[in-house]
Amino acid sequence: MYPFLFEIGSFRLPTFGLMVALGFLAALWVLQRELPRKGFDAELGSSIITAGMIGGLVGAKLYFVLFEMPGATWKETFAALFSGSGLTWYGGFAVAAIAIYAIIKKRGVPFLPIADAAGMALAIGYAIGRIGCQLAGDGDYGVPTDLPWGMAYPDGVVPTLEKVHPAPVYETLLGLATFALLWQLRTRLQIPGQLFSLYLVLAGAARFAVEIIRLNPDVLWGLSAAQLISLVMIAAGIGLGIRLWRIGANHDSPLQGTPL
Repeated sequence: MYPFLFEIGSFRLPTFGLMVALGFLAALWVLQRELPRKGFDAELGSSIITAGMIGGLVGAKLYFVLFEMPGATWKETFAALFSGSGLTWYGGFAVAAIAIYAIIKKRGVPFLPIADAAGMALAIGYAIGRIGCQLAGDGDYGVPTDLPWGMAYPDGVVPTLEKVHPAPVYETLLGLATFALLWQLRTRLQIPGQLFSLYLVLAGAARFAVEIIRLNPDVLWGLSAAQLISLVMIAAGIGLGIRLWRIGANHDSPLQGTPL
């Protein structure tokens, strides 16, 4: 494992932070290619990424200290807020989504066509960010396994000598597959929002599946918190997809300004 890309004196460059930054850059590249194709200003992509980055980091930290650190002291909570660990995907996703929605509404552009592009950006950004988890060995791995591709993380931030499921690798591969499929379908799904609804289903299903071999504790009905949120994402994606299909069936042309 490589928790740090390099060290110069007391300065150390964390591989996790580097991959998260590369994930945001990849997401920005997708937005700046896709938004002009849809007739929107490419600069909007920078605003969306900035809102997503700030909202994502704040939300990820808040989720971690509120739900992953019950009973923590103020000192422990303060230290966690400003540490490099404790970044939870769903907390970041929720707050980032609110921030991005606010930016879109402020600009006065239709939400669903932007959401279609944002779904692809989220998929590629998440896939690259998970490479950072793998390189850092930050504890996002799965349960012990004797499969040939099982890995130990002796030098990770959260080390283990036992071979376990490399869950970050699974999530990277699933994220890349999701992005590839959405990219191929972006010109075929004509009703705004359909691509985003598909993203919600695929991303939710991928995380639900990976959680089966993760170490996260069960919270309800034998499911982890991430699995419960995944089910909400899947249900929202299916519900939105059905609604958009019904709306599209009653119109002769694509609905560029379809309301959410």
